[in-house]
Formats: sequence, structure tokens, C-alpha cells
Amino acid sequence: MPTYTALTTLPDETRATALGEALEELDPAPMGVGVFELEDGSGLWEVGAYFTESPDDIALTLMAAAFGAAEFAVSELPEIDWVAHVKRELKPVEAGRFYVYGSHDAETLPEGRIGLLIEAAMAFGTGHHGTTLGCLKALDRLADEGFHGMNVIDVGCGTAVLAMAAAKIWPETVLASDIDQVAVDVAEANVQANDLTGRVTCLEAMGFDHPDIRSRAPFDLIFANILKGPLVQLAPDMAKHAASGGIAILSGLLNTQAEDIIAAYTAQGFEVVNRDEIGEWTTLVLRAA
Repeated sequence: MPTYTALTTLPDETRATALGEALEELDPAPMGVGVFELEDGSGLWEVGAYFTESPDDIALTLMAAAFGAAEFAVSELPEIDWVAHVKRELKPVEAGRFYVYGSHDAETLPEGRIGLLIEAAMAFGTGHHGTTLGCLKALDRLADEGFHGMNVIDVGCGTAVLAMAAAKIWPETVLASDIDQVAVDVAEANVQANDLTGRVTCLEAMGFDHPDIRSRAPFDLIFANILKGPLVQLAPDMAKHAASGGIAILSGLLNTQAEDIIAAYTAQGFEVVNRDEIGEWTTLVLRAA
């Protein structure tokens, strides 16, 4: 199956984030979207999307013009085994009691650690990114403090690594949702590979908009490792679906975006419990009113 990339740059974080969100609504839809600040001192932000079929050039041109971005550079990736390539590059990740690894590193799982098998796939969340790592460390700290998640959901789950981590330490069934069916398929495969079938339920849903999610609310632990824009939009629903005193672990945020998220959530009655930075990324732990 061919893979296509569409990449552009622009000098404004807010517009870059908005462009990333707009790309997710394209038809054909991308299987992944990324928004990153270039580390060359230029002040530019790169926005990229990956497609399994050739993207609409006209739509991309109009989108770039609308957001003041450079023209998209569209390329077809060569037919190589990307999964095998990534496996060679990715090393196990340690986050407290959790050990995230690929099958090629199965023999390295230390005794007494909780293993999370995540293969290289078409969704974010291998544990190597500062956002996923920050969420795992936040969960590890909560568990050390005696917190027990009785009703947990991972919104925008990607690989479902966070949902699976919660299911590994607590016996309750965990929900994992994503707006992207590709991510849901990957999540379900990971759940099966980790022997968590029936313990983690994967759903395609926009935020909390699913009958199975609404029927399970309120949640005492909510993960949301997504972009700033969707997190701001989710704040009212997050408050509505969080149990009183419940915990929200939020990431997908650059350090410079954290204050905006804190403002959006404190306006909904949340208070900040912890704020951690890993590199340029922030993870927030909040408590609902």
C-alpha cells in the first residue's frame, strides 16, 4: 500500500494547530497528522499529514492559502518496510512501573515491571514521545499515591497505550476512544496483543459523543493526549463527564500552550494537581470540582 506525505510550514503556532485540525477533516482523510515546531531556530512550525491514497492537491492548496502556510509538498514514500525500519530505531521506554516495548525487545522486559507491547503502527502513542511518556509517568505517580481508577476512559487513544496501562494495574474495564477508525483498529490489535481483550473496549467516537461513553459517565480518571484545540473544545464536556474529585490527565501540549489549557479547565472548575514538562511538552494533572 503506498503512503503519501503532505508537508508545509508557517510561522505561527495558533494557525499551525488550526491547520492540523483542519487536515483531519479532509477527504480522503489522513491516517495521521502532526504539528511540530522546527528545532532550527527559524521559528517555523511544520504541519504534516500521512495518507494511504493520493491527497486532494486542490484542497491542500486552498487550505495552505487559507491559513497563510507555504504550499504543501506532497510526496509518495518509497515502498520499504516502515514498520521494520521503526522497530530498529525504537528502544524500550521506562515510565515508573511501566515498560513499553516492541516484540523485538520482549526479552528485555525487567522482572517486576508492567509490560506494554506496542508495535510500530499507523497511530501515535509508542511511549517515545514526551506527551505519552508524561501521561504514563503521571499515571504511575497516581497509583503510587494510592489512587484507584474505578471508571477510566482514554479519549483520543491512538495506540491505546494509556488505556492498557490503566487496565494493567486495575481490574475494571477501561474505555478507549478515537475519532480515527485506523487508530481504533490499531488499538484493538494492541489490546489483543497485550491479553487485555474484554478489559479495554475500543470505540470510534468524537470526544464523549457515544452512547456507551455517556452511559458509563461520570469517570474518575480521564486521559486526553491530543492537540491544544480539541482539548480546549472538550473542556465543558470534560467537566460534564468527570466525577466530582475525578482526575484528568491531559497532554499533547507544548509548554507554551499549557497556560491556555489551564485557563480553559479552571474556568470549568478543575484545579491543577501537577504540571510536568518533558522537553518541550507539558502534561497536566487536574482534579474536577
